[in-house]
Amino acid sequence: MRSLLVSLIAAVVVASGCQSAPLPAMLVDPPRDAAHPARMEVLHISSGGVEINGVAYVAAGAGPHPTLVIAHGWPGNEKNLDLAQAVRRAGWNAVTFNYRGSWGSPGDFHFVQVPEDATNVIAWLRRPDVAAKLGVDPARIAIAGHSMGGWATANVASKDPQLIGAVLISAADMAGLAARPRAALVQAASENAETLATTPEKMADELATTLGKLSLKDTAGGLAKIPVLILSSDDGLAPGTDALAAAIRDAGGKVQTSHEATDHNWSDRRIRLAGLIIDWLEALPGAR
Repeated sequence: MRSLLVSLIAAVVVASGCQSAPLPAMLVDPPRDAAHPARMEVLHISSGGVEINGVAYVAAGAGPHPTLVIAHGWPGNEKNLDLAQAVRRAGWNAVTFNYRGSWGSPGDFHFVQVPEDATNVIAWLRRPDVAAKLGVDPARIAIAGHSMGGWATANVASKDPQLIGAVLISAADMAGLAARPRAALVQAASENAETLATTPEKMADELATTLGKLSLKDTAGGLAKIPVLILSSDDGLAPGTDALAAAIRDAGGKVQTSHEATDHNWSDRRIRLAGLIIDWLEALPGAR
């Protein structure tokens, strides 16, 4: 009966056009490993003088496992936790975290700290004691980010050729917001202030004055050194990431792209999203 159900689900997935998703990781739980079961670990990671909070979705098996760090957007209402679960079912660890001043992490929120926090998470995972506890292979770490997290991912990965890959999901070029009138920036910030320890006015001023050196276009040279997956959607941001993909290719890099007719949060393409990412991760050199 179970195999019949799996076959029926597979037929539905193929009929819907989502053929990239590996069925076991997407829709079927893996066999339980009694000796080394999958688990969750609450994390407290040192960054900028405080300890930001996070969660490790540790894959089953003795490990060490390849690991995907997932960076959320602004403010981070969509944290892609379903993606973290799917990645774990595929045999990868997944690590999510909250930037300083966001979602309970101590400190004040600043955009410039977002890439710093992601960098510090990766450095923390590479520590021998942490890697041993969480079953992380320090030589097999990739990073993915959605929206603002995609912008952070590009900036972090462009400076870290030891990463085995980077995934940008509907990435927003935060530096590109600087040209907007201040009133428009305050309005945008007020709509994205959920659980952030700051004010819309402070965010608007930072967007206008300090993010110019952290633009997507400036990351192409560094991103050309590692495999990159760029996923875009019908949110108006695709031209920016299309230009980034072209620049990476011009610099001799390897980038794969895919565009889906869905919203910024991939609300009706969640299985498709996980499938695209897992397929790409599994094909990375050295991933297994």
